[in-house]
Amino acid sequence: MSNIDVLSREGKKVNTIELNEEIFGIEPNQHVLFEAVNLQRASLRSGTHKVKNRGEVRGGGRKPFRQKGTGRARQGTLTAPNMRSGGVVFGPTPRKYGYKMPKKMRRLALRSAISAKVQEDAFVALENFTLDAPKTKDMISVFNNLDANKKVLLVLENEDVNIELSSRNITGVTVLTPEQLNVLDILSANRVIFTEGAISKAEEVLL
Repeated sequence: MSNIDVLSREGKKVNTIELNEEIFGIEPNQHVLFEAVNLQRASLRSGTHKVKNRGEVRGGGRKPFRQKGTGRARQGTLTAPNMRSGGVVFGPTPRKYGYKMPKKMRRLALRSAISAKVQEDAFVALENFTLDAPKTKDMISVFNNLDANKKVLLVLENEDVNIELSSRNITGVTVLTPEQLNVLDILSANRVIFTEGAISKAEEVLL
């Protein structure tokens, strides 16, 4: 177990918490991280690209010109790929780019990503807090106190509408729960902030 300071929303130390080494202190597996990022980026592709093949192009009901006597190569249809405005050969069609990764590899990737942020001193433990009403100004103040002014990942124990509404207009801020954690958001963030409750819940979810 390793200890980390728990900060208040004002940025002051209020407590110390022990982090589970199996989640927050492992040696990051670079290959698994690479595979997880590739999987997630592939799954984000829309895959809606489409061209018409020779069976879908309009026309083709008659021969373009007679078989013999023109000096040209014989042609049977206007939809042939070699004809102007004809069909496309082996062109893209709608498809899904996503693929699956074993459950153990997915969990290892998440633990590796979180551990990497801990090793980079980009991980912050925050005391549990709530907001009485959605107010972006209050969330900006919290992030400034925690020296989190760029891309920030805030992980809450449970969904909190007021915090989510207060954060959604702040550029570069993502709010998730431990069940929603993903490798791409963790690695993309310059600052990863876990509330105390989120740390406890992550230890249950990722073990």
